[in-house]
Amino acid sequence: MKTARLCAGLMAVLVLTVSGCSAADQAQNPSPTSAAALTSCPATPLQAPAGNGQAPQGPPMNELKVPVDTSTSKVIDPAGAKQIQCGRTQLKTTDDVAYSTATLANGTAKPLHLDIQVPAGDSAKPLVVYVPGGGFSSANRKQTLNLRTFVAESGYVVASIEYRVQPDGATYADGLADIKAAVSYLRTNAATYGINPDKVALWGESAGGYLASMAGVTDTDPKSRVQAVIDKFGASDISKLMADYGPQIEQGFANSPNPIGQYITGSPAKSLAASPEAVTAANPVTHADAGDPPLLIFHGDNDRVISPSQTLLLHNAMTKAGATSTRYVVHGADHGDLAFIGDPNAVSPWSTEPVVSAMVDFLKATLS
Repeated sequence: MKTARLCAGLMAVLVLTVSGCSAADQAQNPSPTSAAALTSCPATPLQAPAGNGQAPQGPPMNELKVPVDTSTSKVIDPAGAKQIQCGRTQLKTTDDVAYSTATLANGTAKPLHLDIQVPAGDSAKPLVVYVPGGGFSSANRKQTLNLRTFVAESGYVVASIEYRVQPDGATYADGLADIKAAVSYLRTNAATYGINPDKVALWGESAGGYLASMAGVTDTDPKSRVQAVIDKFGASDISKLMADYGPQIEQGFANSPNPIGQYITGSPAKSLAASPEAVTAANPVTHADAGDPPLLIFHGDNDRVISPSQTLLLHNAMTKAGATSTRYVVHGADHGDLAFIGDPNAVSPWSTEPVVSAMVDFLKATLS
């Protein structure tokens, strides 16, 4: 019973993780240097209440049992830093673009959509494809509207995509196929959206960070291969997903069938511990290679959902293989925005200027 509650709690947190603006962000004052132009970045639309009309309740959170290793990483302390602001340039937004139609496990067709933001100007812009999180149980492309808007205003076409998830009967291989399809669609329609098809990056958070990094280290198709990847608090070795929270939680999760295990193994009856070959094949660390696109990684040192060591494993695997990887540890940051489950301050570190500027600087360096 305790293990089942743990897994349910983990899934609930992952599904509810949305890095949008909180109410506090909306009240931010404009920057004194550009008060006439800048405002708070737009907030992610609120999720609908649960079936009983009540806001989602926060599940139990994990407690870190080991220190976060920052020895090969850069540390950002966002305490006191300003929140990002938007309004620097005009954007054209087109929502609900069907980029592909997938066939689900039950044989039904599911159209897959993306929302796209295009900055003003006649020149072709680099493309950033955002892959949302959701614990492999949802893929809400409306997430992180504040961050997506800021990045688009920095001179990038930003497309946020949905992909197949575990309730569709899908596996991670299907999610990767959907990412490839989205990149291929956008490259094919580059002229329509003002995209430079030779400069494409993936950016994912949580489950989306895992899929983005996995796509980066496995995709060799010229139509969908990208030039850079940003992975924010994603998994890299599923067999050790809970390693930083103590042996009981780690072993309980690995040995209990759960939706994450089903998305990886393809079977609702198989646990991660009982499927070592499938898990190894699904781990980004397995595929790290010198020819992989440059990788930028972020993780909070107070993440209570995915072990911070997950991104360290990927960073070390990439550098050992001879690839380019940079990892930032954000001091005091939890797993994205947990405002919807009782922590309205969790979003703040992730939408501060030093954290988001590191993302934009990386995109400028890799897509210039």
